[in-house]
This record gives sequence, structure tokens and C-alpha cells, in this order.
Amino acid sequence: MNTSRIVLLGTLLFLFSVTAWAQGNSHGYLLAGPGGTSPHGGGTLQIVGGGDSVFSNGASVGAELGYLLPFGDAGSGLGLFSVNGGYHFVKSKSKTTPFITGGYTGFFRGGYVNGVNFGGGVNYWFKERMGLRVEFRDNVALFDSSHSDHFLNVRIGLAFR
Repeated sequence: MNTSRIVLLGTLLFLFSVTAWAQGNSHGYLLAGPGGTSPHGGGTLQIVGGGDSVFSNGASVGAELGYLLPFGDAGSGLGLFSVNGGYHFVKSKSKTTPFITGGYTGFFRGGYVNGVNFGGGVNYWFKERMGLRVEFRDNVALFDSSHSDHFLNVRIGLAFR
């Protein structure tokens, strides 16, 4: 899959998410955070933006676009594109909403590698439309049946609805 197709797919998913946000209990987020790789052990920084559309039963669908860069060499990072399903443990009148998530991740930089992601965290809504999001995410690049890399990150940032 070439980069222009990735950008087109990301744009379409973003537009779908914006439409869904207008119709339900949904939100966007901007996050950044440190992490590392396994099995190589190098330090990383991940920067992402995305959104979730949360249904009344707590199930969610979402998408995000981001950049994963190694410490000390920002120019050799990877682009990330994810499409996820999840579950938000929604309680009425609660400011805190824990969640779990997982799905597909595409890694791109001069080529494309398929992968998966999973994680969880919490949204804390300190205002009606603004909150803090903290989460752990593992993005796994699946190079072939015998080789995969894990990109583990703790991410923190703003959530908005």
C-alpha cells in the first residue's frame, strides 16, 4: 500500500469519526509519551491524534494517526495508522472513564508493514468538554511469522468532546 492510499484512508476515517462524534458520546484526543522497543530496547517517543465513537453500551470504534520516533534521531521515525475497537466502562455522572482498546496498526516509512495494537487507560473529564487521557499502548509490527517488534508507550494528553 503506498503512502497516498494511506493518507486517503486516514482522511476518510477521520471524516467518518467527525460525523460519528456529532451523533453520539464520542471524543478526540492528542497524546504524546515515552516508551521503548522490544526486542531491541531503544527509547522512543510517540505522538498521536485520533478519536473514538462510543456507543451507549460502552463499545467503541476509533482511528488514530501518529508518529513514532527513536530518542536522538527524530528523522528516522515511523508513521502509524490505527483502526481500533474497544470498550469504555461508562458510568453515568462519573468523571472517570476507564477503557480497553485493540485493533489494526499500519506502519509506514518508505514501505508499509501490517501490525496490531492493544492497550488501555482512562479518561478523566475535568470539564464537560475537556479532559485528561492517560493510556498504555503496545503497537506490534508483524514483519513475518518469525519476526515482530513491539513499540510500548505510555501516552498522556488532552481529550475533548
